[in-house]
Amino acid sequence: MIAIVSQLIQAKELLWAWTSRIVRSRYQQSVLGGLWIIVQPVATAILFTVVFTFFVPVNTGEIPYVVFSYTALTPWLLFANGLNDMANSLVENMQLVTKIYFPREILPIAALLARLLDFLVAVGLLFILILYFRVPLFAIGWFYLPVILAIQLILLLGLGLALATLNVFYRDVKPLLTLIIQLWFYASPIIYPVSMVPEQFQSFYFLNPMAGILEAYRAVLLDGNPPGLHLMLSGSMALIIAAAGYWFFKRTEFQFADVV
Repeated sequence: MIAIVSQLIQAKELLWAWTSRIVRSRYQQSVLGGLWIIVQPVATAILFTVVFTFFVPVNTGEIPYVVFSYTALTPWLLFANGLNDMANSLVENMQLVTKIYFPREILPIAALLARLLDFLVAVGLLFILILYFRVPLFAIGWFYLPVILAIQLILLLGLGLALATLNVFYRDVKPLLTLIIQLWFYASPIIYPVSMVPEQFQSFYFLNPMAGILEAYRAVLLDGNPPGLHLMLSGSMALIIAAAGYWFFKRTEFQFADVV
């Protein structure tokens, strides 16, 4: 992690410029423009609310289902979209990788930062929903939210660097990642509460680091409770994955220009 931070400090101007380019290019020819940042999570949350309120009711206690689902859906979209963008970041910019020298990790990290901006905008809408449905706001959330987000970003960084590397060598990564993200979605507490997972399976369930992260978001925002021990497990796994992903990226970086 220290090495990554050092690289980012040295190339901060390039990182900022590339992140800005990604954000501008994503919405510049779109009719709705930046509104697409909230269209996807809002439309998905509304669909889930209709299905899991009227057709297949899911008990979320006193929390309205739209708030319950949107609280987990927002960080999930950061995760899913961030992974996709990071995995494709090197291949989509092969002209730069092959012709110009710069720290290659700038490309996947810039892709992640662009999605982080989307997340921050979507979180603003989450707080509007919380106020509208009169869900209590807990001060504990303001303290723990940066910690939970940091753990999620570290996890994303490790997975994204590894996937970006693999995508250079094996183009099966993109369709395989689409399938994995779909399965991962249902293996995470987004449309249902963790209480629905049989107790005897929960030890295995929380080996999914996103389960602990999403549950922590709900705990601090909706329940006013500190994150459980599952977040510590997710944080430990995130650090290990980040270290392994960065090592793999740097170990193979010198081959990118030849393979791409």
